[in-house]
Amino acid sequence: MRLLRLLTIFTLFFLVAFTFTGKREYPQDDFRSPINNTLRLAGTFGELRPNHFHAGIDIKGATGTPLFSIADGYVSRIKVGSGGYGQVLYIRHANGFTSVYAHMDRFAPELEELIRSYQYQQETFEVEIYPEKDQYSLKKGDQIGTMGMTGSAFGPHLHFEIRDSRTEKPINPLLFGFKVADNQPPKMHELRVYSINDQRETSDGKSYGLIKTKSGYQTKSDTLFVASDRVGFALKTYDHMDGVTNWNGIYSLEMYQDDSLSFQFEMETFAFNETRFLNAHLDYEEQVSAGSYFNRCHLLPGNELSIYNHQTNFGVIKVSPNRASKMELVVKDIAGNESRLTYWVKRHDIINPKPLPHYSYFLPYNQGNAIDNGDFFLYLPKGSLYENLYLDYDGQYEQTNNVYSNIHHIHDFKTPVHQYFDLGIRPVLLPDELRDKAFVAYCGKNNTYYNCGGQWDKGMLQTKVRAFGDYCIMTDTIPPRIQVVDFQRDMRRFSEMSFKITDNFPTARNIDDLSYRATVDGRWILMELDGKKDKITHRFDDRITPGQHQLRLVVRDVLGNERVFEREFIR
Repeated sequence: MRLLRLLTIFTLFFLVAFTFTGKREYPQDDFRSPINNTLRLAGTFGELRPNHFHAGIDIKGATGTPLFSIADGYVSRIKVGSGGYGQVLYIRHANGFTSVYAHMDRFAPELEELIRSYQYQQETFEVEIYPEKDQYSLKKGDQIGTMGMTGSAFGPHLHFEIRDSRTEKPINPLLFGFKVADNQPPKMHELRVYSINDQRETSDGKSYGLIKTKSGYQTKSDTLFVASDRVGFALKTYDHMDGVTNWNGIYSLEMYQDDSLSFQFEMETFAFNETRFLNAHLDYEEQVSAGSYFNRCHLLPGNELSIYNHQTNFGVIKVSPNRASKMELVVKDIAGNESRLTYWVKRHDIINPKPLPHYSYFLPYNQGNAIDNGDFFLYLPKGSLYENLYLDYDGQYEQTNNVYSNIHHIHDFKTPVHQYFDLGIRPVLLPDELRDKAFVAYCGKNNTYYNCGGQWDKGMLQTKVRAFGDYCIMTDTIPPRIQVVDFQRDMRRFSEMSFKITDNFPTARNIDDLSYRATVDGRWILMELDGKKDKITHRFDDRITPGQHQLRLVVRDVLGNERVFEREFIR
């Protein structure tokens, strides 16, 4: 019995220690800066971005700025792509961490040589290489390449990460002792308030402007009256640093009700497989409709993020008509600067229950949901929704050019979907000769139609999508376009040749984009793809000798439509 009591006491002690020890301790002197210049940031770790949290810091600089290994280690991975991180290098270090350098313009010469050999062996621009552990060893301070803007970067900078080598989880690099000048507290811009029912369904989102005072921030009216006995809050807030004008992401947010901590998160680390839960962390409708990023201070039921260190009753605040509750939101940056918002919240004396929205189907967030009306079906696997959905649906046929099905209005784009879900559409008056050219189309902003792919099964064109909105069947019989950027018959004074390749339908993220192949005199040549500009470029080297040559460029879309460009040129 005494042993049982001791075990119980020890277990409780362990749990308390585990809960309140705070963040992990990280080495402060192991790493040098990846650049020789002063660190100035255009983006912070955990910053709210479309569909993901920022997994590193963005270091300002110019194309060609030298980059250095932050510690001894070895090159564990190299990846070259037209989007995402573009040209990226991974270095594994002995202390259990991996450093990541993305959007690079060029690699060190021996790595460039390795990459070129892989590209020509595999006859592809996009490659991923995992060198042997002892193949490319580095010392702290060795130059690894130069800064650039390859991939999805729209300005020159280094996207820099530190990851746990065992778990691959990114960790806030500023926890490792890197020095960034920051004497400015975060700024608070707007507060949003939501009614929340007993199913934790949110409604009636309303924004309130904030006023800066000597002691912090407050709402224009110090007491907010709400029409619900349960409410949730969200805050639009950004961090600011010395010497830069960027609005960066915050490090932590705490919410107190009557001086008691109700909710808190920190941007210390997260897993890549949970980053899309950002769409539950923020106000998704505000983000896609107005470009506003609000951090929720309450959890939607389907939010499985691991960043929340404390939450009472999921951050949902109970309010009374009899007395006002004091609320405080405290925002901090990683340097310890903080800002504080203070206000009171009180319930109206009378609550008028809000009627349910118009809907066609009720979809619980915590189970799989299937709909099949004969003309279309969808299946949302469990985990696709963040809260219960009252789905609005309408399907009707419209005599529109190149549309071969009903147009299916599936709710709207303002509601996030976490996972890909199955969608099938039955065609209407689709000629047999066009079946191989048919695809499921999503109608996006400005009437832009996206090719979402599709395979025929049981008389329906079926695919996987990850957004609500308008879908139909369309066809594509038009080949891609090839436009000359830098090419002429006499190329003797040119260092490169380039072309722009485009298609009439952009593709969804999970569908292959245009493919291309270029040869000179029948031999494959490397064409580097800049996905931002739809531009392919060949940089001449000694593989093409002086004299007359024949260029053949073939560009093909996902439905097999093909365009060929053939010309002679002289080197």
